[in-house]
Amino acid sequence: MTNSKETYTYKVADGLAIQADVYRPDDGRVHPVLLWIHGGALINGGRENLVPWQGQMYLDAGYTVVSIDYRLAPEVKIDAVVQDVQDACRWVRQEGPSLFGVDPDRVVVVGHSAGGYLTLMTGFRVEPRPKALVSFYGYGDIAGAWYSRPDPHYCQAYPPVTRERAYVRVGDKVRSRTGRGHERWNFYIYCRQRGLWPQEVAGHNPDTEPRAFDPYCPLRNVTSAYPPTLLIHGTKDTDVPYAQSKMMAAELARVGVRHELVTVQDGGHVFDMSPKNLHENPVVADVMGRVLAFLQEAV
Repeated sequence: MTNSKETYTYKVADGLAIQADVYRPDDGRVHPVLLWIHGGALINGGRENLVPWQGQMYLDAGYTVVSIDYRLAPEVKIDAVVQDVQDACRWVRQEGPSLFGVDPDRVVVVGHSAGGYLTLMTGFRVEPRPKALVSFYGYGDIAGAWYSRPDPHYCQAYPPVTRERAYVRVGDKVRSRTGRGHERWNFYIYCRQRGLWPQEVAGHNPDTEPRAFDPYCPLRNVTSAYPPTLLIHGTKDTDVPYAQSKMMAAELARVGVRHELVTVQDGGHVFDMSPKNLHENPVVADVMGRVLAFLQEAV
């Protein structure tokens, strides 16, 4: 089966055309939608970060795949990021049927790392709610000590980043995607070394304004109406603690939401993105098989 790719502008904000890449099977059928959200700490990345073989796997399973950009922090704060994701979901439902032939009532969301966090945000900030969520090493609490205190891994693994160096590629303009430039990643390392990510990205201090984070922490907003959720996390993730997915799973269990936690023993951050194809790593192949099975049951 052949596939096609088209790029659309789903909204304009801050003078930016914020775009989505739409991949679809060329079979003339109406397909469910898989909205894919990239990671990058809400600071870096773009829609092109979708791993090709993973995108193809979703296409082969019968999904139209929509990979989105969103405005990046810290030039905008987290509310604008969430608004973009909400608008992308709304655009898919309203415009998707006519633009690229999808079923607006069969939308699932998949994201990695910060994209996993945004995926979990759609579970309570998007209406109608997605049919299912898949969070790869995402997080439900952005105000916790793991983000609001200096991180041992980033303090030990990287030389100290000065504020001057951190801001070399930050603050000059609002952007909705970046390359993999090292200079902008310095800002993220700077935030992790000083425990400043919540303040820089959300614009609030979790110590003095703890309630300001309520609307931005999925862990604080789980109800029985939350969508079925698959959480995937490695036990040796040095960027997002495995405990983040464990806590989210416990909260989903508490209110009776259908969910699964796939634990990848000794798995690190972005463990699934290093294989060049589905069959290169049997652990990754098993995880992706579980993703497809979970989604198939939901849609």
